[in-house]
Amino acid sequence: MASKPAEAVDTSLLGYWYGIVKDGSDFFGIEALDIRKHSDSVYDIIRYGKAVKGDMILPDTAHFIGYTSYIGNQRFMNIENSVVTVIPHSKKSPTVTTQKVFYVSTLDRSNDTLEVKTITETFTARKTFSSSDEFARMVKDLLGKKQNIYDDQYSLKYRKLRNN
Repeated sequence: MASKPAEAVDTSLLGYWYGIVKDGSDFFGIEALDIRKHSDSVYDIIRYGKAVKGDMILPDTAHFIGYTSYIGNQRFMNIENSVVTVIPHSKKSPTVTTQKVFYVSTLDRSNDTLEVKTITETFTARKTFSSSDEFARMVKDLLGKKQNIYDDQYSLKYRKLRNN
């Protein structure tokens, strides 16, 4: 939404949050977010996940950097990650590429519950935007029309673990 961090870190978001993922089939998982302060306006986020489908256990951990911004009264977390791709070659060194990936999620905190709804990649037919302002205008317009732009698979409520 915003092109760079402008909001101070909200200390009520810091800590360890956990949630349980169920999709109605035999798939369920446990997911946790460890949110820490990276700088005055940037968060360091580690997402720990473990999913079970049938008799398979699928571990999934990722590290993100994020910052908050607003459209109206709705707070969003702007999240950045890097994806590394390794393409092996039989007789020469593998090709390694790194690509930045961006995600945007709403954040709604109430007491010890954090609701995160991630905007789906297919919320619009457009795949690229020329600026963060252009992206924010599109999101604001679609939300104003009451269109669902969120990915149900990556939307979850977390509960905060209290420090003892």
